[in-house]
Amino acid sequence: MEPILKIDNLKTSFLTSSGEVQAVRGVSFTVNRGDILGIVGESGSGKSVTSMSILRLLPDTARIKEGSIEFHGKNLVTTSKKEMREIRGEKISMIFQDPMSSLNPLVPVGKQVAEVILQHHPDTGREAVRQEVLELFRRVRIPEPEKRFHSFPHAFSGGMRQRVMIAMALANKPDLLIADEPTTALDVTIQNQILRQLRELQEQSGTSILFITHDLGVVAELCSHVLVMYGGLVMEQASIDEIFEHPGHPYTMGLLASMPDLEQDKRVRLRPIPGSPPDMTNPPKGCPFAPRCPYARKICAQECPDLAALGEGHLSRCFLQYEDAPADAHNPFRNGE
Repeated sequence: MEPILKIDNLKTSFLTSSGEVQAVRGVSFTVNRGDILGIVGESGSGKSVTSMSILRLLPDTARIKEGSIEFHGKNLVTTSKKEMREIRGEKISMIFQDPMSSLNPLVPVGKQVAEVILQHHPDTGREAVRQEVLELFRRVRIPEPEKRFHSFPHAFSGGMRQRVMIAMALANKPDLLIADEPTTALDVTIQNQILRQLRELQEQSGTSILFITHDLGVVAELCSHVLVMYGGLVMEQASIDEIFEHPGHPYTMGLLASMPDLEQDKRVRLRPIPGSPPDMTNPPKGCPFAPRCPYARKICAQECPDLAALGEGHLSRCFLQYEDAPADAHNPFRNGE
């Protein structure tokens, strides 16, 4: 498979009055052409900061301290601001979490999508741009596109506003689409429609998708591979089937156990992961999940393990894969064990 995005040892921090917040602490992964890669984790795990680092949309207080972000062989960390403006929206696009705050309430949605096209193709004729926008609206299944072209964002439902954002992201046929929790604010029915829409559009155009979410159920619907992040690190990486059938990290096990299961005894309550995420102004020396982990040993508080290979393409950052690990690791979050 041809890699279009390769991140190696990415470290991103924020300088605050309370100290340096080490949001991303050495993340590495690859996105191949046509892949749909999911990044899963709790709030504060570093998944959104990773995506904003790719596009260099970080606030002034943030710094990419180390690592490389190669897109088609070009290191985006050292790319000039002018070149990044040319890449954003054309080669790499993003769908943000809240479409209402991302759309200008004073400008019709059709004009906003047209502006994205004209930003990168200023010589395109006015009528040609209008027809491109209408075709995009049809692709994302916005009804009556000619009429909706002149509508303002407040006239759209949450699901329809998100479809406008998808149309905007696809306007210049990007090679990589980053979707940062695009279904979080939507009800389950609309969420399912948006996920189906993204999969269909990916199959039609071959665009690679980096999908960021806190919901493993959403990942199961859309993604082929998954990264599980916690404390600014990748804790586990595998195909979607491996993650669900053979989770190798206790944090992944906990995320899976917190999901409703139709086959589970209805009298058994779901068990949330106890404790809270670590303070990233003073991240732990050892494994960041150790204070919440039922398997934690002394070494877990003293050292952070490397990613260990559990199989082809399956990696886990856990001492369970090392000496003295249980031969058959059960899931302590399930069934009151």
